[in-house]
Amino acid sequence: MQIQQFKKEFFNKLNELYPTTEIQSFFNLLGEFKLKLSRIEVALQPDFEIPKTDLEFLRKALTGLKNQIPIQYIIGETEFYGLPFKVNKNVLIPRPETEELVNWILENSKLQTSNSKLNILDIGTGSGCIPITLAKNLPNATIYTLDISSEALKTAKTNAELNNVTINFIEADILSLPELPQKFDIIVSNPPYVRVLEKEQMQQNVLEHEPHVALFVEDNNPLLFYDKIADLAKNHLSKDGHLYFEINQYLGKETVALLASKGFKNIELKKDMFGADRMVRCGF
Repeated sequence: MQIQQFKKEFFNKLNELYPTTEIQSFFNLLGEFKLKLSRIEVALQPDFEIPKTDLEFLRKALTGLKNQIPIQYIIGETEFYGLPFKVNKNVLIPRPETEELVNWILENSKLQTSNSKLNILDIGTGSGCIPITLAKNLPNATIYTLDISSEALKTAKTNAELNNVTINFIEADILSLPELPQKFDIIVSNPPYVRVLEKEQMQQNVLEHEPHVALFVEDNNPLLFYDKIADLAKNHLSKDGHLYFEINQYLGKETVALLASKGFKNIELKKDMFGADRMVRCGF
């Protein structure tokens, strides 16, 4: 089948589910991933004959998109902070807001010229996007990362190898952990923070395909993870160390109040690119 014919079929079968711009983005990603053709090359070669095995993959991808499987899971990879990451059903797809959190950490860490050898702990690693990006940009840092899911840790280890960085992986349930292994200059976490009551606001492809254990908390205790991590950080942050969180945009004031109640100082609440309360930084 010629690529122009498949493109027509692709758009016709998805136009009731997605905006045209998003369908075009899907098509471009699949073309680059499977056919190694850029958007411009596709436009210049409308008669390009798609090899049979590649067409089988593209048809399966089309079916997946019709079933609202995220494109990142279909191709098995995504990009975060300019770096490649493998993703699958065991890990969340990294978000742009988390890139902003990482950038905030990097901006502040690079100012700490007096402490070039940082010890960093990431809690709830998923794909490993936070610790791996920090390791890539802070070569003198020693980085630990923790997750309850052995499958998530497998993916994160693969991504560490892919990006040629060294990470110390820990499999543990942070909620039942009595203490951390040592003191850290930076503790960072993007824990589960979406309340069950907020499910109706979420896209169907997220609800049906991304791991709920990494997303949701009960409505009656939405700051469960922040409470526990803050308690651990009180005893395991080094002098002048900092705790960073990605947070629920609707619970910014509540998160700040929780941290203040535990004695944290210089609490900064930061908005993301969309104007939503998304990040907190604090110390002692």
